[in-house]
Amino acid sequence: MTAGVREEPREAVRPRTPRRLPLPTLLALLVGFAGVGYRLALLFADAPPTNSDEATMGLAALHIARGDGFPVWFYGQAYMGTLEAYLAAPLVALAGPSVLVLRVPTLALYALFLLLSWRLTRRLGGDRWYALLVVAVLALGADRVVKNQLIAGGGYPELNPAGTALALLTVGLCVTGAGARLPRWAAWGLISGVLLWVDPLILPYVLTLGALLVARRWRELAGRAGVVLAGALLLGAAPMLMDSIQHGRNPVTAVLAAGGTGTPADWADRLHGALVLGPPLAMGFCSPGRCATWQLWWAVVFPVLLVLAAFTAWHTLRRTSGGQGSPERVQAGVRLALLGGAAGVLGAYAVSNAAGQTPIESSRYLSCLAVAVPALLWPLWQAARPLVAHPFAARRLTARRQLAEVAVSDRPAEGQLAEVAVSDRPAEGQLAEVAASDRPAERQLAEVAPSDRPAERQFAEVAASEEGGYRHLPEVESIKAAGGRPAGRRARMAAVGALAVIAGVLGTGVAATVDVARTAPGVHAEADRHRSLVDTLGALDVRNVRGGYWTCNRLTYATGENVLCAVVDDDLTPGFDRLPAYRREVSADPDAAWVAPAGSPLAARLDERVGAESGTLDVVTVAGWRIYLPRR
Repeated sequence: MTAGVREEPREAVRPRTPRRLPLPTLLALLVGFAGVGYRLALLFADAPPTNSDEATMGLAALHIARGDGFPVWFYGQAYMGTLEAYLAAPLVALAGPSVLVLRVPTLALYALFLLLSWRLTRRLGGDRWYALLVVAVLALGADRVVKNQLIAGGGYPELNPAGTALALLTVGLCVTGAGARLPRWAAWGLISGVLLWVDPLILPYVLTLGALLVARRWRELAGRAGVVLAGALLLGAAPMLMDSIQHGRNPVTAVLAAGGTGTPADWADRLHGALVLGPPLAMGFCSPGRCATWQLWWAVVFPVLLVLAAFTAWHTLRRTSGGQGSPERVQAGVRLALLGGAAGVLGAYAVSNAAGQTPIESSRYLSCLAVAVPALLWPLWQAARPLVAHPFAARRLTARRQLAEVAVSDRPAEGQLAEVAVSDRPAEGQLAEVAASDRPAERQLAEVAPSDRPAERQFAEVAASEEGGYRHLPEVESIKAAGGRPAGRRARMAAVGALAVIAGVLGTGVAATVDVARTAPGVHAEADRHRSLVDTLGALDVRNVRGGYWTCNRLTYATGENVLCAVVDDDLTPGFDRLPAYRREVSADPDAAWVAPAGSPLAARLDERVGAESGTLDVVTVAGWRIYLPRR
């Protein structure tokens, strides 16, 4: 007996068509690269300007790199974790201390934030064009925005990517099978714990997203998932907890004290700082260091949009049928949680003294509002979609008609799908997903044919998921309105109004971004003057100096601690030293110099001590700086 193997004809082997990125995804990628490239260009131009707080984080990174210490908190306080220092320490060890090596990790965190925001937008039901809009808004970089994202001053650069990651994990935990959830529970707990250590500004999002998980998965949390979550959360918060136990400190008290000290601010000033200045500054609509009147329009739109987005999410949550894991219910629930977190962030800032005392600088406390952008802009996109989607609606409708023809035909489904896949008719993407499914095509289509539900709605559920996400096709009414009959007058007016707001968001953000780019040469020139100061101190062999708060740690970090600086106030009395050891070193040096910016009150006071006799000071002038040396 012989056995043979029949060779399949070559024509039966179907060549694989290379997958191409859809146009909106490609555009989002290009916009994202532009946003990262813009910030990289700012870094090489020494913008945004550095300061002694960022240098304090740099000193922590320097100590970690050398093995001289492993600080838990930002030096001089018992809150704000030093995660940024640990991220930068390997780079400081390799390249030495500089502002650029401090900001390379923060730039990477921003790029991660863009990627996660695009993914979150898709998982929350947004189409690729809406995801492109979200990326475009987040790619803009006004003064306060790029400072929050790039300056390694503690807390802010890591909050937004971490908060977005929590929202993505929440979606996954609500829709995946129980067997695949334990690693996600661990990741959710670990990120939350790290955030509580780094900066509790993100706490409102942790609470709202956590409440959603408890409401939907409380049975699961009562078992192994709860144990895994709690263990991972404790692990993430371990530095904070161990330090609190060791030193008997309460980090909550320190955080509350940071909300503003001194005389309590008037409530009118707090509300003006939080509700009028805060949202435009935080969302990137203002020029460097100020908000012009015309840039404050977002203060009116923001609360209206916040309420409208919350109502839309709540209405979707109430009217949508299906179980707890229904995609639409999960998406609406997460959107509502994000909006609640944004409202909590704004409310916490409004009750703080900082909102009334220093509203321009303290608007950094609202940087977390960017996490909610995919949910915040959703009503605008929903209203504008009839106009935006009009050129594409006919193609979508044609795709559904082809699917309907397949469902009611007597011919084999695979044959028809193959014909459609190679056809010029615009249904390739959706039909290819059905054809590539593991389930028989007849079975999928047979489930659609006898049902009383509209075929269009069922095909949206048949479409394959993207890495656990859901690809929702527009509702039938939207398709008919766009592809068949004109939209109603009210809908058209709403669409025009929504497009106007979207154009205002992008236009105002672009104007503020251009303003930052214009200031970059001046910032670079100031950085050059500071480098000249460092070089001059080295040439004079100066090792210990006294200077103002915003001079000292910046100078010490720039020299790699070759020059130590003790802080003095404008009246020459001792100031606030974040590292007291520096003061001890400076006080022990009788030849310690003084450093002050030219034209500053400290320089004016020191000029009074310049003279030719012993005990007075000699002055050395450097561009923008004055160095005072004791005369012997």
